[in-house]
Amino acid sequence: MSKFRLAHLGLALAALGFTAATPIVGLAPAHAAEAMRPEIGKRLQEAQALMKQGKHKDALAKLREADKVPGKTPNESYLIDRVRAAAASSAGDYGTAADAFEALIASGKLSAAERSQFSEGLIGIYMRGGELNKANEAIQRQLKNGDDPKLRAYLLQNYYKQGNIAALETELHKAEQSGRMSEDMLGMLANIQLKKNDKAGYVNTIEKLAANYPKAQYWNDLLNRVQGKPGFSSRLSVDLYRLKLANGLLKKPSEFMEMSQLVLQAKAPAEALKIIDKGYKAGALGTGPDAARHQRLKDLAEKNLADQNKNAAATEAEYTAAKDNDGLVALGYGLVQAGQADKGLKMMETAIKAGGLRYPDEAKLRLGEAYAAAGKKQQAITALKGVSGKEGTAELARYWIMAINKPLA
Repeated sequence: MSKFRLAHLGLALAALGFTAATPIVGLAPAHAAEAMRPEIGKRLQEAQALMKQGKHKDALAKLREADKVPGKTPNESYLIDRVRAAAASSAGDYGTAADAFEALIASGKLSAAERSQFSEGLIGIYMRGGELNKANEAIQRQLKNGDDPKLRAYLLQNYYKQGNIAALETELHKAEQSGRMSEDMLGMLANIQLKKNDKAGYVNTIEKLAANYPKAQYWNDLLNRVQGKPGFSSRLSVDLYRLKLANGLLKKPSEFMEMSQLVLQAKAPAEALKIIDKGYKAGALGTGPDAARHQRLKDLAEKNLADQNKNAAATEAEYTAAKDNDGLVALGYGLVQAGQADKGLKMMETAIKAGGLRYPDEAKLRLGEAYAAAGKKQQAITALKGVSGKEGTAELARYWIMAINKPLA
């Protein structure tokens, strides 16, 4: 009679994407103590030696010789299957590996921890072998013992590969209700919504991606779609650009130029100069055939800023006398951008409180933007939460809060 040390299955499982917390290095003491006949033990040792040489298929052939030994005890069969699981996994013989893992799980000889590890290994084998239905069934059995984000992600991945949209949607909505939507899950949901032409659902999902996993692609998609939404006001183009700038999304010379021009029209020349300077530093402005045009725009912004600084007091008095609160909001915003944050913010707040505005929600949106520009994040969020409206102001205010809370890296 001989005793036998098992092959290391941890590497086989790791190769499948299932790394056990504790390596599977041998039998539990009770099984290790059980003796086996030399004609089986010899072949198992030879199989292990072949595996160490990377000859996994030859090892499987040696194990088939052990299978032919008559009158095997349950423990001998268990030991053969345990080595076969490792050899077949390493050989890429997933059908044989699955049979071995199934036999081991059904043997009753695994500890609770090993049973869990081997069950995960079996799932990996099914997936590698393309047996996605079996993998899904095994995953669902495992999930009954407790939620496992890794296994749930595999289940969703399998449903997606199979085109089982109904099952995928069901699982995604369950995850959404429990508040555990990962970036991959949200991405899958967005793809489903695109295929179903669910535009409202898609935008809602992209908004969640931008809020929780901020990336340029999500923000660009979100802002492009809100701009194309029916009823979106062209008056908010400057605010849309401000969000793009805050997220570092301006890249093209035309974008820097258009935003600068819109900001000048909004009577914020100091902001226009900041944008132009960023364009120059990024290499988007000041080069190419339009370099002279870029310089003329910069000169105009500098002139407008000088005029604003010179005439600010007179302009304020004029707007106040005329009760032009829209003008005061615009002037206040321009002062904030010019470095006079306290004065500008107070002017904006007073004008908004006084009322009589043509577009109250736009004024509140710009107050939030002004607070953000002044580095007063909490006040910005408070102001933005008070913005409503149906022409895009509510969405842009919400997006500003997202950008403040979790800036794009």
